[in-house]
Amino acid sequence: MWLEILLASALGLVIYWFFSGDKEDTLPLGDGWWGPGARPTAPEDESIRPFKVETSDEELNDLYRRIEKVRLTPPLENSRFHYGFNSSYLRKVLSYWRDGFDWRKQVAILNKYPHFKTKIEGLDIHFIHVKPPQLPAGRTAKPLLMVHGWPGCFYEFYNIIPLLTDPKSHGLSDEHVFEVICPSIPGYGFSEASSKKGRGRWRPGWGAPTLLPWSQALPQALLGGGGREPAGKLPPEPGEAGREGGGHRRALPLGRRPRPLLGVREKGQVQKVAGPTRRPPLTRPLSAPSHVKGLHLNMAFVVRNFHTLTLFLGPRFRKLFGYTERDMELMSPLKEKMFYSLIRESGYMHIQCTKPDTVGCALNDSPVGLAAYILEKFSTWTNSDFRDLEDGGLERKFSLDSLLTIIMIYWTTGTIATSQRFYKENMGHSFLSDRHQQMKVHVPTGFAAFPCELMHVPEKWVRVKYPKLVSYSYMARGGHFAAFEEPELLAQDICKFVGRVERQ
Repeated sequence: MWLEILLASALGLVIYWFFSGDKEDTLPLGDGWWGPGARPTAPEDESIRPFKVETSDEELNDLYRRIEKVRLTPPLENSRFHYGFNSSYLRKVLSYWRDGFDWRKQVAILNKYPHFKTKIEGLDIHFIHVKPPQLPAGRTAKPLLMVHGWPGCFYEFYNIIPLLTDPKSHGLSDEHVFEVICPSIPGYGFSEASSKKGRGRWRPGWGAPTLLPWSQALPQALLGGGGREPAGKLPPEPGEAGREGGGHRRALPLGRRPRPLLGVREKGQVQKVAGPTRRPPLTRPLSAPSHVKGLHLNMAFVVRNFHTLTLFLGPRFRKLFGYTERDMELMSPLKEKMFYSLIRESGYMHIQCTKPDTVGCALNDSPVGLAAYILEKFSTWTNSDFRDLEDGGLERKFSLDSLLTIIMIYWTTGTIATSQRFYKENMGHSFLSDRHQQMKVHVPTGFAAFPCELMHVPEKWVRVKYPKLVSYSYMARGGHFAAFEEPELLAQDICKFVGRVERQ
């Protein structure tokens, strides 16, 4: 009783702190240079160049030698995945990786979509750009930017892309047809990493800071017209590392139908233009919201809000604080779901926020260590109950081919250390105190709440950070890697959200 009174009394003391930043604000951006050395005096090469994923015998032979020399520690009896990746099951994964996995076949799958690279502020940025194979008469595709996070990559979206670009062929409504852009975050996969340290997102630097300029440059480059009339500019779409918490984001640009610069349309088919394509001059808005039609999320880390203080009062005063029965189901038992579980699953974050290069050295040198470190996340972040299984439940939702493709993208590019620096640059200096973390996002927003996500975020909480929330959905199933795990459910929710935005 006294604890409840104390908590209720404390609410008034913190209201000003939580709501002092309630005004609509903008985030000014400047030009940066994140490549090696000083910025050249010559203009940056703004061409858009075709790119192809390739591999070699030397690369594969080196991988096989390292796998064969593995030295594992036997797991504790009945430990399953409670101590991390179970080394008994890891031996099965390694055996398949060495003798059954066909990397060359997966490379061909990766190359089925058009890949490109372009220079943005000194960094060579990789992306795929997928257009609809055909469109209903009189219709235009909606440009959609989708960006992964850690420990994923652009390949996570390969199952959902056809549902968005060619929905009718996959049994879905073609009311909304998209052309999809999936970049690789700087320092991930085939995108170059920054050579310089940053100071938080609002001063463009490494990782999420870099997302702001390049995520605006890509739509400008791919979808925009000439320099006079800028294309729709998109806000950052970070996944696990750069977002307010996690998941993936989808953003729709505003404005006229963009003029495609990478190809020309002829009877619904895309034909590549010979030679490199020039990117139009980059112009940045002072306020991203005025250039974005919508933002779709499947996780949000919303801590700076009044409603989090009502958490432990929610079970007794659910309706008073705006919680639904489903909210309480997903958050109960509170100590387990909202505290102990987060402590268990956030050890990696502390390491990567403080000393990412230390663990990065080990993982970049050992494919076995890299696989264990990353695949453990695809187990427990998909469903926390998978910790009770000897195989971590990995093959219940994913194939080993798909999982090992993600591992191979990290391994062949040597980007695990640079990907982990994302955390250091964004949360290793002033956790939750950077300017962008205190700002509200005044863009029409949709939210898909998957039941097995690391932390459930009720609608009331989401609305504090995203006041223009127009769609909030309790998803039937699924966890953290929504596009990878439940592509059809996510595609349907994106379309539902877009429909609501367009009707407004």
